[in-house]
Amino acid sequence: MSDDFDRIVAVLQETINEDTRAAWGEEAFQRWVAPPNRGALENADGSSLLRGTCGDSMAIFLRFEGERVGAASFETDGCGPSVVCGSIAAEMAVGRTAEEILDISGEEVLARAGQIPEDHHHCAFLAASSLHEAVNSHMHPGPKDG
Repeated sequence: MSDDFDRIVAVLQETINEDTRAAWGEEAFQRWVAPPNRGALENADGSSLLRGTCGDSMAIFLRFEGERVGAASFETDGCGPSVVCGSIAAEMAVGRTAEEILDISGEEVLARAGQIPEDHHHCAFLAASSLHEAVNSHMHPGPKDG
């Protein structure tokens, strides 16, 4: 019984992978399977946590080296397109100044994401907004615990 169940699961997973690769394109599929920049960034200079209209949450973490971002990462509890867009947004931040990051739009994230289905385009806008909020938290830090 266990072998049959494992075989069924493997076939289902392969079908999901093939369908996703065909719908999203190879680059977005690979970012979903093994997303670069995923995970909290220790000692971040700026960070954010936003919840999108769909219920997904997106966190962005930025570490600055001088005036430019030296490292960036993301976390999400959302769908595959949220993972893809969060990964892209974090990647786009590296090497840019705060002002340059504020110019990154949801449309730019979406253009880099490839073939994300239209009903998930909002994920790119959530990623860009999270990126902007992380910059804002760096530029305008709140009061320190004392």
